[in-house]
Amino acid sequence: MLKRFLHYYKPYRGLLALDLSCAFGLGLADLVFPAAIGRVVDVIVPAGDMPGLARFAVLLVLLYAIRAGLEFVVGYFGHVLGVNIQHDLRRDIYRHLHTLDTRFFDDTKTGQIMSRIVGDLFDLAEISHHLPEDLIMASVRLAGSLIVMLAIEWRLALVVFAIVPALVAFSSTFRGKFRRAFRANKETIAVINERIEESVSGVRVVRAFGNEVFETERFDEGNETFRRSRIESVWHIGVFSTGVSFLSNLGLVIVLIAGGYASLRGAVSLGAYVAFALYVSRFFQPIETLVRSMEQFQEGAAGFRRFLEIVDTVPTIVDAPDAVELAGVRGDVEFRGVGFRYGDGKERVLERVDLRVAAGETVAIVGPSGAGKTTLCSLIPRFYDVEEGSITVDGLDVRKATIASLRQAVGMVQQDVFLFSGSVRDNIGYGRLDADDAAIEAAAKSANALEFIRALPLGFDTPVGERGVKLSGGQKQRIAIARMFLKDPPVLILDEATSSLDTMSELAIRESLERLSKGRTTFIIAHRLATVRHAARILVLTEDGIVEQGRHDDLVAAGGVYRRLYDAQVESLLVS
Repeated sequence: MLKRFLHYYKPYRGLLALDLSCAFGLGLADLVFPAAIGRVVDVIVPAGDMPGLARFAVLLVLLYAIRAGLEFVVGYFGHVLGVNIQHDLRRDIYRHLHTLDTRFFDDTKTGQIMSRIVGDLFDLAEISHHLPEDLIMASVRLAGSLIVMLAIEWRLALVVFAIVPALVAFSSTFRGKFRRAFRANKETIAVINERIEESVSGVRVVRAFGNEVFETERFDEGNETFRRSRIESVWHIGVFSTGVSFLSNLGLVIVLIAGGYASLRGAVSLGAYVAFALYVSRFFQPIETLVRSMEQFQEGAAGFRRFLEIVDTVPTIVDAPDAVELAGVRGDVEFRGVGFRYGDGKERVLERVDLRVAAGETVAIVGPSGAGKTTLCSLIPRFYDVEEGSITVDGLDVRKATIASLRQAVGMVQQDVFLFSGSVRDNIGYGRLDADDAAIEAAAKSANALEFIRALPLGFDTPVGERGVKLSGGQKQRIAIARMFLKDPPVLILDEATSSLDTMSELAIRESLERLSKGRTTFIIAHRLATVRHAARILVLTEDGIVEQGRHDDLVAAGGVYRRLYDAQVESLLVS
């Protein structure tokens, strides 16, 4: 894991070298002051050398000016390094997310993903530069103090070293506690992010059911869990820091007593005694820093493990080694013995589906809820892969086509339209990113959307709000259809595209969909049989596959599954 994280430093080796070189210089600068004080006490003060004291003061000012410059470089360029690494980590996880299977997003909550992209990566950015800086400065101070203390009085130095094993033993007892605590912190904050994302996205549903108190209580439950988790980790940090500080100060007290005794007996000079005491502080301070670095490392490791959980998720729906581009697609689509289930151990959704749809043909798919109508069509653009059988487009197995060319050839319009939080123009233009204004306007006209768009305050430049919240359901649907006109795919899937709309909107959308379907291979998925009663071919899908097909009147007369669905809907309309 460490090797993989170090890989992110590679593009910034020069910046890292500058940062760590200056950190090394800071460590050296901090070693000068105790020796300088010792010289003042032993040489300059006893001699009454005022010019020497003045020269000494000037040299110290220059030294601290240089130190300030080094500190600026470490502070500024270190953070630049951290920001760059955070940028690369976020880039990699975002790009990888777009390669993952649809099944991954079915199983992973948005809040969990956001927590990794935002919170975990922020922590990693801080640790990525603070940790190596602290390690370099602490190592220099530790080694330098050690050498100087041995040179001043090796017996006193041994007294100091006797404290080190106790510090190491004490620190090692907290390693596992920190790892578990920081992992728990990140998992619980991910749950909070998930609750916030759901309640904000579904705020209209929350208010429609009057469940504000329930949502608040649900959030409070997660927030309380995070509070307890944080308090537990802070407790460990508090006990740990206090213990390390106590042991360090204990070492200093022992040295002060032993060194004072040695100075009184004339074994060491007063200046050497003062310098040694200051070096003891310099010695224990980096040990405390190294111990805190262990905390930082555990926190960073927890975040990087969660980052790797996503990055190491291997997509199964990828281009085959011999995949070919789909070009000049006519639109012949064929299902051969297709079977599918959503994961191991789950019930099969589709069983032995055989179907051939000729280029330019329109078929309607109906059936009981849960029969797999949407699933069947989602297999065409490889949102999921079949478990059994095959699907071909123009005779080519979709698994042998490049994913990009396959999905470019297939378009889908759904009832639950997703609009991005840009302008009307941006959302229509999403169908073809290089489309000019004339093409966007023509697509809007074909979708019967031009009139209402021109009536908007800023026309095509009107912001639609998050997920199109500023538009009505019918307006969003027409923008989605305009987007599909712009994409111009040879294969079209209309998934519940006209349900839940008022009569006028439905008529306008139905007209635009008929225009959109013309000359394309079209699959129409509908629960309301009235919307497909004029279709040339209706397929009835159940858990046993396609059990009936034909025209509306013929299927009603046959008295099978379609007739039962039809009678149930007629009865429902009469009751309502």
